[in-house]
Amino acid sequence: MGKIIAIANQKGGVGKTTTSVNLAASLGVLEKKVLLIDADPQANATSGLGIDVEAVEIGTYQLLEHSASAKDAILKTNSPNLDLIPSHIDLVAIEIELVDKDSREYMLKKALKDVIPLYDYILIDCAPSLGLLTLNALTAAHSVMIPIQCEYFALEGLGKLLNTIKSVQKIHNKELDIEGLLLTMYDSRLRLSNQVVEEVKKHFDTMVFKTIIQRNVRLSEAPSYGESIISYDADSKGANNYLSLAQELIEKNSK
Repeated sequence: MGKIIAIANQKGGVGKTTTSVNLAASLGVLEKKVLLIDADPQANATSGLGIDVEAVEIGTYQLLEHSASAKDAILKTNSPNLDLIPSHIDLVAIEIELVDKDSREYMLKKALKDVIPLYDYILIDCAPSLGLLTLNALTAAHSVMIPIQCEYFALEGLGKLLNTIKSVQKIHNKELDIEGLLLTMYDSRLRLSNQVVEEVKKHFDTMVFKTIIQRNVRLSEAPSYGESIISYDADSKGANNYLSLAQELIEKNSK
């Protein structure tokens, strides 16, 4: 039975898509069957895995509308053991279209029922907002992973996200768990980076992943080639970080 993990933070630029793509690819390399769902209208996870966004005919939009099944929307990627449900700019309209629908928060949950048994992990790359798209992801997920960048405003907005998670737990999804907080964009040379790490660990202690994702040029280059860091440069610091995160996640979930 697949574990569904939403990767969410309403702040943009914290490494959500980078984490979604590279964690998914790393889990695949470690022989787990993985489905990545691009639930962001910017479709960066889709293009980051080498899929032509303009050519997408069935994706997350059709899934939420229930005009196509999850199995119809799945694309194979060049990454071992990794499938993708792509996104498209159309997805922007879904918030408005779903607004009058009954059970609008449960559209993704319903759509994924058939494919959960086919995968070990299903990762959802969420949009940088707390709108209906992210709400659907949190309602469908078993847990949520929160990337936090090691920069000045790191903890700003985190309270808001944790409150949203609490209300989703209360109203829509009692099972929703926090998988963990992931520190990203860490630069060991900067005092600020180290202060943020200390601060986050002080406040959240065991909720923080041991693996920290370091700033890495190769990591920011990979998406422009439509590749994960694992296939773009398997020896890079970025690839090592994400393989280590995947390993930590697998160990955590095998207890």
